[in-house]
Amino acid sequence: MLRPPTLARVLMRYRGKDYDGDGVTVAIIDSGINPDDPRLKGVDITGWHIQLGATGHAMLGSDFRDENGHGTEIAVAINRLAPKAKLVGVRIMDARLKTSADLMAAGIETATRNGSHVINLSLGTPNMGKALLLRDCCALAVEQGAMVLAAAHPKGERAYPADLPETVGAASHPDCPLEKFYYFAPHRFPPKEWGNLTGKFLAHGYSPPRPGTNQRGPYRGSGMATAYLSATAACLRQALPGESPMAITEVMRQIAFTPVPEIGYG
Repeated sequence: MLRPPTLARVLMRYRGKDYDGDGVTVAIIDSGINPDDPRLKGVDITGWHIQLGATGHAMLGSDFRDENGHGTEIAVAINRLAPKAKLVGVRIMDARLKTSADLMAAGIETATRNGSHVINLSLGTPNMGKALLLRDCCALAVEQGAMVLAAAHPKGERAYPADLPETVGAASHPDCPLEKFYYFAPHRFPPKEWGNLTGKFLAHGYSPPRPGTNQRGPYRGSGMATAYLSATAACLRQALPGESPMAITEVMRQIAFTPVPEIGYG
């Protein structure tokens, strides 16, 4: 029986060694994960489905299967760079990708309390009224040793949790190559000139290609960029198991390239 072709792996190299995310758990708060996708064959995948009851309490179920496909694409992207990481699908979206800030908060807290090391949200909300709720959940995650990575608004507007100080915010540009990522350090890119890119990472935004092809998948922007950065964070967590989330974030800033928009990102 022929095995389905696999995607080319791009392992992270740090201090002279390659890392693959072994021993690290990455929670994907999204539309779920399809564990039967051939691109995820052999990957350790578990998860939950979260709904809000009539009283606003979170209700957990065991069916984390993807009804849309978005979460599965995120999982494939993370697996491409961190193939040994355990994936946890936290389904908070319906088939049309509808969700709420309250469900995002419940997803972050559920992932934290169940031992996730890296928490990926390829989504966000512009609702400032929910920023404090999300900040409390992200602060709890960091306190428990987890990194939270979230997608910035695609038009540069405010988005939470990406714009919270406890969170690693991710943006994207079509020219960013997979093997590089950039950091808009505030001392080089002040908010007055660079707005919501200041303090953010910029990364590759294309979905992984289908097996057997060399073409890039569709451009998914900051959501896909967050996935690739989450895989990087997982590999760094493997390389630096005793370090805090803030320390690993600082390492990411140190190894990131400095953006030079005038000459592109290739």
